[in-house]
Amino acid sequence: MQSCILADASIRRLIKLPDNQDCKSRGQHVREDNDAPPTLELCQLRQVRGACGAFDDRRRKRSQRAQKKYDPGATDAEIKVGNIMPYSGPASAYATIGKTEAAYFNKLNSEGGINGRKVNFISYDDAYSPPKMVEQARKLVESDEVLLIFNPLGTPGNTAIQKYMNAKKVPQLFVSTGAAKWNDPKNFPWTMGWQPSYQVEARIYAKYILQNYPGKTIGVLYQNDDFGKDYLIGLHDGLGDQAKKLIVVESSYETSSPTVDSQIVQIKGANPDIFVNIATPKFAAQAIKKAAELDWHPVQFLTNVSGSIGGVMKPAGYEASQGVLSTAYLKDPKDTEWKNDPAMTEWRAFMTKWYPEGDLDDAATVFGYGVAKGLEQVLRQCGDNLTRENLMKQAASLNFEIGIYLPGTKIKTGPDDYAPIEQLQMMRFKGESWERFGPIMSGEKSS
Repeated sequence: MQSCILADASIRRLIKLPDNQDCKSRGQHVREDNDAPPTLELCQLRQVRGACGAFDDRRRKRSQRAQKKYDPGATDAEIKVGNIMPYSGPASAYATIGKTEAAYFNKLNSEGGINGRKVNFISYDDAYSPPKMVEQARKLVESDEVLLIFNPLGTPGNTAIQKYMNAKKVPQLFVSTGAAKWNDPKNFPWTMGWQPSYQVEARIYAKYILQNYPGKTIGVLYQNDDFGKDYLIGLHDGLGDQAKKLIVVESSYETSSPTVDSQIVQIKGANPDIFVNIATPKFAAQAIKKAAELDWHPVQFLTNVSGSIGGVMKPAGYEASQGVLSTAYLKDPKDTEWKNDPAMTEWRAFMTKWYPEGDLDDAATVFGYGVAKGLEQVLRQCGDNLTRENLMKQAASLNFEIGIYLPGTKIKTGPDDYAPIEQLQMMRFKGESWERFGPIMSGEKSS
């Protein structure tokens, strides 16, 4: 019997195929009879088909490899995502955000990951200390070799790593702070925020004060760092020429301080009609509670990053918190309006299964869930092009909605717009929950 092993160079000559005939049409004139003994011609046909199939497989694999692009932190199997959270220290109330994100990525991985890749979520504690955040960022970028650092929390810490991240050209994506500086793609193209800016929020408060409490004086408590100072800038901008007349006292505190009791006593001493509470959760709760203990009842405004019922209002005391004003962009988990809302029902089911120890009254868990969905969207848009450059390109081309945000809230970005969420709505604390009122506002800066 003739051997079926033929040299590749002889195949075309032996069965007389024209040079331009493709693999599908080769040898179609040869009838293959499974019951007949293999002829030389049939062996040649099988060899051609095998050679063509192997060639097509090699070409397909080369094409697939050409389409896949990876930077450090991404492979066929996983995507390394770095994160930095204050799991300890003065802002540890926010630790639940990182825990919620970890739970969400565990959920995604159980469902097959993102485009077939598992998310390796590496989260470190910085105790809300800028030097520690610098240390952890370097560890994530240089040792762990993550694709990006996602949702690192805190204005001071993110400020400390911003230049480093941009010099390394590693995405500092959806930072968990509302400072206006994160929307600066021209100078910092590798840094992008997520939540509405503090200055926008403060301008909304100023506008509300001017419209509803004209001529009333204001006392301000603020954290003595970039977080607190950003709010002050927005408040002064919003009040315009009246700022110097209306703001009668500004009292700052350090995050290393045990309490803000002395600052509240100082502010009360100036007898302002309105109290603006620019503090992180621990100190915000202390301020509300101390004002009540002093039997001082001004109109109170509270930054939305401290609007958690479980983390702030409940510890401060529901009675002491009545009438406090703030803003919202998330659906409040305690608001009965969202009891049967599909997105919030999905969130509650997620919490029950994947983060059962989390507090269902804490809006910070809703925040963590929402921003994790934001990263999921970006990574899905990236497809098989998981380079850092493409990651930022996709992050800068978002236009979608996430159900846990207030109706009408768009997550929208562009090459010159690194502010994904810009809408807010006023709300007032009543009973044991927040009540929203008025239109959704964007708080643009006056020209």
